[in-house]
Amino acid sequence: MTPTVNRIVAFIVGLVILAWLLSSFFIVDQRRYAIVISFGEVKSVISQPGLHYKLPPPFQNVVFLDKPIQTIDTDEADRYITSEKKNLMVDLFVKWQIADPKRFYTSVQGNMGLAAGRLTQIIRSALNEEFTKRTVREVVSDQRDQVMAGIVAKVAHDTADLGVSVIDVRLKRVDLLPEISDSVYRRMQAERNQVANEMRSTGAAEAEQIKADADRQRKVILSNAYEKAQDIMGDGDAKASDIYAEAFGRDPAFYSFYQSLQAYRASFKDRRDLLVLDPSSEFFRYMRNPDALPPVAPKR
Repeated sequence: MTPTVNRIVAFIVGLVILAWLLSSFFIVDQRRYAIVISFGEVKSVISQPGLHYKLPPPFQNVVFLDKPIQTIDTDEADRYITSEKKNLMVDLFVKWQIADPKRFYTSVQGNMGLAAGRLTQIIRSALNEEFTKRTVREVVSDQRDQVMAGIVAKVAHDTADLGVSVIDVRLKRVDLLPEISDSVYRRMQAERNQVANEMRSTGAAEAEQIKADADRQRKVILSNAYEKAQDIMGDGDAKASDIYAEAFGRDPAFYSFYQSLQAYRASFKDRRDLLVLDPSSEFFRYMRNPDALPPVAPKR
């Protein structure tokens, strides 16, 4: 070989060796894990971003796995059966993330699609187990939180070997099949009407009890008020009698005249009042004899 050919061959060999050496270095992004594989066996897992070194191929290779949270969103609703043998169409989504890169690579060879498929199967199994223990009403409203908690707990247990962490499972929609919707709605309406009637009857009974108690209190209050009024009137009459007696004792003639005026006022209160009496009656004594009037006390 000529010197020129030798130089060319040496240059090419040098480039190959340089490329082979450069392949020993790799960069890890902050959004990924790097798994170093040596002849099919996991040698190390690198989670810190930056420049790292490995043996050149074929001694060691690098597989990258995504760190961010992944989403499984079903395109079509799946059918599940409740404890009442009613079919439900359920649409859901799942949030999950790689928790153990080494175990994840060992179980699914780092295939994200394969992992999502296995997760979907596990979640459907958990949903079916939870739904078969509950009625439609419990699934839709009463025990929905318990259903989700049970699903998350079972999925977390069943996915431990996958090296993933299930962050959340949510039901986007739960629908009844058209052939059973009407019957379920009618039964729910009947149950609500029964509850409403019970509440109305309870309210009516309580209202009657309140009215009876109010009437009793009213009678007690009126009775006490009447008793107090009679006591006050009795005291007033007694005081009035004392005053009348005292006035009569001081000036019997004036007291007699005052009483006559009161009798006149009471008798002729209305213009239509009419009395048929003898003019010489004692009733007209002061009218017949003005001299009988009591003397007027002099002004001071």
